[in-house]
Amino acid sequence: MPVSDYEMINAWTQVLKLSKLEAGQTVTVLTGAATHPQTLSSALVAAQSLGAVVNRLDLLPVNADKALSRDSLAYLGTTPLTGNNAAIAALKESDLVLDLMTLLFSAEQHDILKTGTKILLAVEPPEVLVRLVPTAADRERVIKANARLSRARTMTVTSPAGTELTCPMGQFPVISEYGFVDEPGRWDHWPSGFVLTFPDDGKTSGRIVIDKGDILLPQKCYVTEPITLTVENGYATRIEGGVDAALLRDYMSSFNDPEAYAISHIGWGLQPRARWSTLGLYDREATIGMDARAYEGNFLFSLGPNNEAGGSRATACHIDIPLRDCTVSLDGEPVVRNGKVLDQPQDN
Repeated sequence: MPVSDYEMINAWTQVLKLSKLEAGQTVTVLTGAATHPQTLSSALVAAQSLGAVVNRLDLLPVNADKALSRDSLAYLGTTPLTGNNAAIAALKESDLVLDLMTLLFSAEQHDILKTGTKILLAVEPPEVLVRLVPTAADRERVIKANARLSRARTMTVTSPAGTELTCPMGQFPVISEYGFVDEPGRWDHWPSGFVLTFPDDGKTSGRIVIDKGDILLPQKCYVTEPITLTVENGYATRIEGGVDAALLRDYMSSFNDPEAYAISHIGWGLQPRARWSTLGLYDREATIGMDARAYEGNFLFSLGPNNEAGGSRATACHIDIPLRDCTVSLDGEPVVRNGKVLDQPQDN
């Protein structure tokens, strides 16, 4: 459904208040060729109405000669900020950056966050943003899961389709995504609602079965026949199956980078208002698939980089794969059973 400007301004106002924007602070809205005009215009109005000093920084696109997809997450690492010292300086001087372009997994984003600048990514279409406006309850749910995941040293994942995966953990921090930025130097993504970490380098082993109906991103498609990944020493060493597996192999091989096959982040979805089914209702060009990443009870894993958590892998290939019906256990204790999030234990 189309979204009125009034609804979008209200949504932005709620997100900015949750992000503790104060009058007199500087907000820079970062835009590019694919920025949605209504998202931009409503963000400018909402930020100004809260008394912020508002700038817009518009940058030219890059990577068209390398990426096989128009999706903003299909080719990572190089961004319009790469080598653009003037733009980087402007963002470092801002209290809050509204990223309507996509800086994710870039070195420049890390440098900006280190200065205390907050960055909020928002690139989904307005109808998705309005439906998934974050709340304080979203934060509470994710933070509680963060505490549980932070204590664990092993994640195991099983499924009726045949997934049997063991992920030793502790080398990298746990990351919470709940849709707003309420602390200095924080990055988040509206919409979201999940918790994740990265397994210890070279330690993950087992088998992942991407079953019928599971989702590949940035392909933004439902798998039509099972794909089996054999995982050894932290890497997917075999990708087997039918046409879907062949398509995945061909896409990944285009990067010509062995680090593309590494197991990247692992975690589970906690957003009850996100839906597994919505990907089939949107044009592929209109969405990056955040419903799929965040829907409650998924097991979300990825292939590719780990530099977002301080690791050394910065491959341009990043594939997110949310699976249904999995059981996710931490140190032997299930936190998701057959795709259903269990009541989270209280901290001692």
